[in-house]
Amino acid sequence: MAKILVTGAGGFIGSFIVEKALSEGYETWAGIRASTNREYLQNKNIRFINLDYFNPEKLIQQLKVLKLNGEKWDYIIHNVGVTKSIYSKDFDRFNYGIVKNFVMALIKTQMVPTCFVLMSSLSAWGAGNEEGFVPVKQTDKPHPESLYGKSKLKAEGYLQSIPNFSYIILRPTGVYGPREKDYFLMMKSIRYGIDFVPGSQRQMLSFIYVKDLVNVIFSAIKKGEYRKAYFVSDGKEYSSEDFRRYVANALGKKQVLQVKVPLFLLKIFAYLSQAMAGIIGKSSTLNPDKYRIIKQRNWLCDITPLQQELHFVPEYDLEKGITETIKWYKENGWL
Repeated sequence: MAKILVTGAGGFIGSFIVEKALSEGYETWAGIRASTNREYLQNKNIRFINLDYFNPEKLIQQLKVLKLNGEKWDYIIHNVGVTKSIYSKDFDRFNYGIVKNFVMALIKTQMVPTCFVLMSSLSAWGAGNEEGFVPVKQTDKPHPESLYGKSKLKAEGYLQSIPNFSYIILRPTGVYGPREKDYFLMMKSIRYGIDFVPGSQRQMLSFIYVKDLVNVIFSAIKKGEYRKAYFVSDGKEYSSEDFRRYVANALGKKQVLQVKVPLFLLKIFAYLSQAMAGIIGKSSTLNPDKYRIIKQRNWLCDITPLQQELHFVPEYDLEKGITETIKWYKENGWL
């Protein structure tokens, strides 16, 4: 039985990866921390491990013990990281530093897996042209504006710099689905009849339903062609109006007031929110780095390589995905 490790297993995407790995018959290890919520990690077949990514020497010792016990992962899906933080340095520390420490430890202990899957982000490439709204392509030069995107690109570059290291890099666009908390806040607002839209200019978006993203991961592993990178979306183009309409329909909401928030005002709110987060010691969904992402107008990406090489056909478009997501939120008392 092939062994697979999912880091960041207690998070939104990670918990779905674990479920898929179990259903595919892998011996599934969940990388967690002591504080990780195990609400969606209840399967008795899950093997848990807490790796000390920030202490390279201890991490190496942990891997040596595993090796002595005959444990070695065939695949590692590295999904741990941060999308928001009180401290700017944490983006590099988590999204790049952990990758570097972990991969170096795997190499030094001869625990390198058949493939190391890195969950990156479309933000690593940055937004597309805002005049012609041409989807971003992998041949385009990356130009991330956010600290989050820059840290993800740095992690990608590190993997690509290691000779003969088998990796797959996935750069999903906006990931949504059951258990997700950021898009949930937008849906909750629409439920109350208000949709806050950033800026007054046209904005084009792309999305990927969490289950489709997870299917891509395992399709890429099974394909067996490594040292590849892919943008991941459902291949369609959406406006904020589309998002609002699908959510409103799923909620049975007939009227929703669209409130366009000027970008300068949104920027002020982001910095105030960050200041408050520093006081209370808890990261905020809206912050200066998130603002750098929100203000951009073109978040479309070209998934032709994904379609041609992995034969990707999404099971969910945005309307179907939102409908299923809201159904879950209702059934679980979120809405």
